[in-house]
Amino acid sequence: MKQKAYEEKHSPQWQQLDFLLTNLEQKNSTANAASADSLNSTNNSDFPALYRAVCHHLALAKDRQYSPHLVNSLHHLVLRGHQQLYHQKKPFVSQIVRFVLQDFPASLRREAKLFWLSTGLFLLPALILGLLCYNNGDLIYSVHSVAGVADMEAMYNPANEHIGRDRQSDTDFKMFGFYIYNNVSIGFRTFASGLLYGIGTVVVLVSNGVFIGSVAGHLTQLQFTETFWPFVSGHGAFELTAIVISGAAGLQLARALYSPGRLGRIAALKQAATEAVPLVIGATLMLFIAAFIEAFWSSSSTVDNAIKYSVAAVLWLAVIAYFLFAGRGHEPR
Repeated sequence: MKQKAYEEKHSPQWQQLDFLLTNLEQKNSTANAASADSLNSTNNSDFPALYRAVCHHLALAKDRQYSPHLVNSLHHLVLRGHQQLYHQKKPFVSQIVRFVLQDFPASLRREAKLFWLSTGLFLLPALILGLLCYNNGDLIYSVHSVAGVADMEAMYNPANEHIGRDRQSDTDFKMFGFYIYNNVSIGFRTFASGLLYGIGTVVVLVSNGVFIGSVAGHLTQLQFTETFWPFVSGHGAFELTAIVISGAAGLQLARALYSPGRLGRIAALKQAATEAVPLVIGATLMLFIAAFIEAFWSSSSTVDNAIKYSVAAVLWLAVIAYFLFAGRGHEPR
């Protein structure tokens, strides 16, 4: 359908939604609460359906690459509708619950292709380097310095009283802070480096895969399996998945730069950054959870390894089920 015919067909609905939104926005703060609660009243009973229809119109306009003016106008209208339908209607706690249970997993499923691409960029180098370092004990020194290898061996040596730490004097709480800083910084670099046309995101994902895989292969070859694998298995479900999700968000930025459509690159980049926000926030929350598990559970020497593996299996299954099923029916358009 040509753009002119498309506008003629749907402009009455756009004007109707704009009229409803203008009335709501002009009310004072006290009336706003009442008006937000009355969106499903007799006069405004068509507001949610009208809002969803305009969301669909916006998606079609983008897909058919109509003019930037039309796309931007519809985008602004949808944002105004979202503000009235959700932000005023739901308290802050409800918004958080909605984000965790619906928006975050639905946003990741929408970008499933980029997620699997990011997974491949991270996982394949990890597997390859892991196998190579397992079969060749000297190869680790091509990836890490001699001092770095010695530190890693000391951290996971069964004789070490505090597994996974390079300084025995550190408390669980101090390590929690360190893990938060380290994990979040990796996630942010993975996302933000997508601004370099995706090259930075690819480099960060591959380099992290090489780092983790080489360490895993080397320590397994040294038969430190009773210390290394129980330590990393617990928090790995959240940490590794979050890094991959950050990579998918970074690749979203790169896609906008390579294929901006009818928008300018700056406008396309802004739009991609807005759409990537749920992934970045969700990945950050997962990294916080990973840091907590790593500091207070993974390093514990009082928990039997069989229990750690059992908990790790439950966490991995929970993460997989969460992204497969949470928020079904609420996918963003």
